[in-house]
Amino acid sequence: MERTVEPIANPALMSVKDYLRSEASGNLRHEFIGGRIHAMAGGSERHNLIAGNVFAALHGHLQGGPCRAYMADFKVRLEINREEIFYYPDVMVNCQRVGVEEFYLRFPCLIVEVLSPSTEMIDRREKLLNYPQINTLDEYVLVAQDTMEVTIHRREQRWAPEILTNREAVADFQSIKLSMQLSLIYSGLF
Repeated sequence: MERTVEPIANPALMSVKDYLRSEASGNLRHEFIGGRIHAMAGGSERHNLIAGNVFAALHGHLQGGPCRAYMADFKVRLEINREEIFYYPDVMVNCQRVGVEEFYLRFPCLIVEVLSPSTEMIDRREKLLNYPQINTLDEYVLVAQDTMEVTIHRREQRWAPEILTNREAVADFQSIKLSMQLSLIYSGLF
């Protein structure tokens, strides 16, 4: 999902409680970073299809097991240097019930972001710094939407990027023991 760069006009800091109440009752979605909210723009068709392809494969693979896949409208909550942060990952997987709340979770093992022109730098920089602070996160995956490119960052490899660009290349989501060819991730697009 895309995020506008500027916070909403109200410069006053919002409490987590007020943020969660506002998100539950509002039509617009916002990410929350240290008391400031950032409006989320709608995603493109391409963005939606890629996220849907990934979610469908993860959801099907995880059926009957302890892990669950979540998509777009469900948040992840982090605390970094006593600052509360809520993001809306495009797709994420959680394998434990601890830390799962009504509108967010705390302990994903896999997060996938589909890159958009307005969020690519946020996903590649800010979130690449923040997501690894989640001690249960094993993989952070970036999926380009305008070209066939999947970048996998793994805790096991100290978050060094593994970049896949070939249609027949296989993205190994080691945290959940699933392999997906890029042709499936980009099904219907390239």
